[in-house]
Amino acid sequence: MFVLDTIVHRLKRGRETMAYPRGPAPALPDRHGGALRVESGKCPDDCHACVAVCPTQAITPRAGQGITLDLGRCLFCAECVAACPHDAITQTGDHRMAVRRREDLILGEPGKEEVRLAEPLDAGLRQLLGRSLKLRQVSAGGDGSDEAELNVLSTIGWDLGRFGIQFVASPRHADGLVITGPVTQNMELALRKTWEAMPEPKIVIAVGAGAISGGPFAGHPEVKDGVPSTLPVDLFIPGWPPHPLTILDGLLRLLGRLKEKAKPAET
Repeated sequence: MFVLDTIVHRLKRGRETMAYPRGPAPALPDRHGGALRVESGKCPDDCHACVAVCPTQAITPRAGQGITLDLGRCLFCAECVAACPHDAITQTGDHRMAVRRREDLILGEPGKEEVRLAEPLDAGLRQLLGRSLKLRQVSAGGDGSDEAELNVLSTIGWDLGRFGIQFVASPRHADGLVITGPVTQNMELALRKTWEAMPEPKIVIAVGAGAISGGPFAGHPEVKDGVPSTLPVDLFIPGWPPHPLTILDGLLRLLGRLKEKAKPAET
């Protein structure tokens, strides 16, 4: 009788794992503004209101050419959006932000108003990986927020394993290294040893502003200002922390599972 009750209960609950990417992407929460858009043409030369309020110096004024905004340093606090009187910086509500090159996170230059989304790994490497990607995660001085969002991907609602992507305990079983945190001096050696223990070929994924640039800790003498100064990075996923959907989207793009640039969900 107990078994029958369990089956009936499961049938009533239905499927709890989201259909993404085959179905529509779930809407981001109201407090999450998604990726930013920068239209430097709207910036007058004498207005630096957004520069003054940015806590991580992610915004740089350019003489006579508006501003540039580095999403790799951005905490997505939206202070710049609120401070800008010309709507030069706006929130798009789009969860997609992962890129392959660090420079693609710099917005505001001509033709770079929005993020250029990540391209897949080369065909040879994808063929070698097949339908499986094993990842070893290392917190290199992280505050726990990026790590928490990564953990969400293994829950029933997201079920990362259905894509053949799994986190493993040993770097010797891993195809890729996922790094969070600004890479503190105390973690630099441990991070390097983890990388060296992984078999070739291997990839590196930097998750969060800390891992990409040092985030709010950039410039501190006890941190290395993120992963790029230590290891070659194949995928940058911005945010502080990035939403689980942003992380999942980046991983699937890296594996060539997402090719169409779909319209973000309405909030």
